[in-house]
Amino acid sequence: MVDQQAAKSVDIQVNGYRGVDFNSDDLTAESLHKVCGQLESDGVDGILATIITDSIENMSARLARLATLRDADPLAQKRIWGFHIEGPFINKQPGYVGAHPAVEVLPATIDAMQRLLEAAGGLTKIVTLAPERDAGMAVTRMLADQGICVSGGHCNPTLDQLDAAIDAGLNTFTHLGNGCPKNLDRHDNIIQRVLSRSDQLWVCFIGDGVHVPWTALGNYLQVTGIERAIVTTDAISAAGLGPGEFQLGDQVVHVDENGATWSADRSHLMGSASTMPLVRSLLRKELRLSESDVTTLTSTNPRSLIASCG
Repeated sequence: MVDQQAAKSVDIQVNGYRGVDFNSDDLTAESLHKVCGQLESDGVDGILATIITDSIENMSARLARLATLRDADPLAQKRIWGFHIEGPFINKQPGYVGAHPAVEVLPATIDAMQRLLEAAGGLTKIVTLAPERDAGMAVTRMLADQGICVSGGHCNPTLDQLDAAIDAGLNTFTHLGNGCPKNLDRHDNIIQRVLSRSDQLWVCFIGDGVHVPWTALGNYLQVTGIERAIVTTDAISAAGLGPGEFQLGDQVVHVDENGATWSADRSHLMGSASTMPLVRSLLRKELRLSESDVTTLTSTNPRSLIASCG
C-alpha cells in the first residue's frame, strides 16, 4: 500500500504562490495562512519558502517577517518547513545572475551570511551561492558545519572550484540548466561540470517544460539517475493564476499565454508560474515517468535532502 502522506509533494524552492509573494515587504499573516491552505489543497506537504537576492538589510527583514508570521500560525508551521536563501552571493555576470538584481549581488562573507541566518531564526535549510564567489570556501564550510545544505547556483565555477566546494560541504545544485547564459561553450560549461559530479550532489531541476526542454531534462535525468535528482517548481506569486503581471520582490514579472515568466524586457525567465500538481502531470505525460519515479523526484528525494539539513 502506498503511503499517501509520503507521496505528497515537497517543494524546496517556492518564492511565492497563488498571488502571495514571500519576497514582499508587505506580507501579511492572512495572506501567508491563505497560501498555506492552498498548498495543502494542491497536495503539497511542505515547502522551503525562498528569499532571493536583495540588500542584506531587505533580505534580513523579509526573513525575519516570514519567521515571525510562521511562528504565529500552526498551519504555516506545518507547510513551511524552513527557508531557502538564494543569493546574494552569486555570480553577477549577465546570464548567470538570472532574475536576481545584479546591483545587490555580493561576494560571500561570513559576517553577511551570519546576519541572514540570525534573521531567519534558525529556519534556514538551504543556501544557494556561487562557489567562485566564496573565497577559500569559507562560507560553504561554515554552513556545512552548522548542518545547513549548501547548493551551487547562478554560478560558473571551474571544475577545480566545484570540487573544492564539494570538499568543503556543497551537496546540492539549484535548478541546473537555468541561472546560466543561453549561449555556452559546447563542451566546457557549468551544466557538463555539474553532471560530471552528479554522483556527489543532489541535482535540482525546474520541471515545467519552460525552463528546461523536455528532451534535455530527460537526458539530464538519465545522467543523474532518478535517485539523485529533485524536481521543484521555483514558483512565484503567479503560480496557478494564468497570464498577467505579478510581483517578485521589487520586480514585475510578465506571464504569457504559455505560462512562461518573463522579466520586463523579456530577456530572461523569472521563477515559474507552475504548481506541483501541474509539474507532476507533465513529468508523467512528457517524460513518461512512472508514478513511483515522479514521487521520488517530487517527494522522496526532497524529503531526504531537507532531513539532512540543519
